[in-house]
Amino acid sequence: MTTIAYDFEPGVFGALRLSPAEFAREMRIAAAVQWYAQGRVSQGRAAEIADLCRAEFIEELFRRKVPACQVTAEDLAEELRDS
Repeated sequence: MTTIAYDFEPGVFGALRLSPAEFAREMRIAAAVQWYAQGRVSQGRAAEIADLCRAEFIEELFRRKVPACQVTAEDLAEELRDS
């Protein structure tokens, strides 16, 4: 596993009312949700990045008001035409 370290001013944790461990967890989840919403990673990969099971990740998407399904109506119509 690769470790990435960031330096933050101590006030950041107080402003967000998070401990450093909670802050690190929040960063992982936020990044995974953002990359999933952008279509850069799959739902399964995003769950891995967030260190959540897939069901927990879907719950996190719901909590953050991000659609769990990234397929558009046009994508579905095209898939139906091709099948």
